[in-house]
Amino acid sequence: MLFRQLEYLVSLARERHFARAAQSCHVSQPALSEAIRKLEDELDVSLVRRGRTYEGLTPEGERIVMWAQRILADRDALRGEVAALRTGLSGRLRIGAIPTASGAVALLTSPFCAQHPLVTVEVTADLRSEDIVRQLRNFEIDAGVTYLHHLPEGIQAVPLYEERYVLLVDHTTAGSLDLRTEATWAEASQLPLCLLAGQMQGRQVLEAVFAEAGLNPSPRVETDSVAALFAHVRAGQWATIVPYTWLNVFGVPNGMRAVPMAHPSPVAPVGLATLTREPGSAMARALTELADSPDIAAAFRHMSTSTPTGST
Repeated sequence: MLFRQLEYLVSLARERHFARAAQSCHVSQPALSEAIRKLEDELDVSLVRRGRTYEGLTPEGERIVMWAQRILADRDALRGEVAALRTGLSGRLRIGAIPTASGAVALLTSPFCAQHPLVTVEVTADLRSEDIVRQLRNFEIDAGVTYLHHLPEGIQAVPLYEERYVLLVDHTTAGSLDLRTEATWAEASQLPLCLLAGQMQGRQVLEAVFAEAGLNPSPRVETDSVAALFAHVRAGQWATIVPYTWLNVFGVPNGMRAVPMAHPSPVAPVGLATLTREPGSAMARALTELADSPDIAAAFRHMSTSTPTGST
């Protein structure tokens, strides 16, 4: 019963709405409300601020939610450990990825699924770096593929690759710039740019490089999706700067040209982040071991250095 009460409380904290929390737990709203009231009675503390609608958790409720998340994660980790000892790893692996790295996640998930056929994988892409850290701490994901700059205490990482960048333009724009084997950031700043949204770390990396070159471009279009960047360039009016890794996923689409960015030639380290806790979940441990293997390191090295078809 206690686990169920904690699950209801965590769901309410996540959904911030009694009806949605009940729906996510597959119970009626009165059943969820009554279970949380019983938990309050057992703990002798008020957890939820109640009015005509949900008004949030009390300070005590916020603290209890943190304990609840940890207790439920430890329960799930224990179940996973026992199942792994019996029949091999099973269950669901949850991975979060920043937009610029979502095209590289398959280099981890494909061999992981081959090694662990009883595991299913859920990948949530287009997350901000801070979202990945938050979801790791809240035990909402098992691992995240994200930038390694400024990872906070309690998060450990396995480096995967260094992100490099290319200017993606249509052939008409490329011809007008007389681009050959590389493009400068000054040239890129003069184009009608479509870039990732300003709050995203991938965009902040680009802003830092532009600033280093003494440039301050003003993109006309911003998005949180790398796929949307490709779509805008295909429309024929825009140019964008994307990670080199995406070209190894899609190649260079017809009608476009990808030119490596130079002067300066920045790189941003990307890796697999997990919580620093022992023993942790068997799922996260297995993924970390895979990411740290020589074969995976070679695959990421090839992805980040090979020349995709159609680029120059």
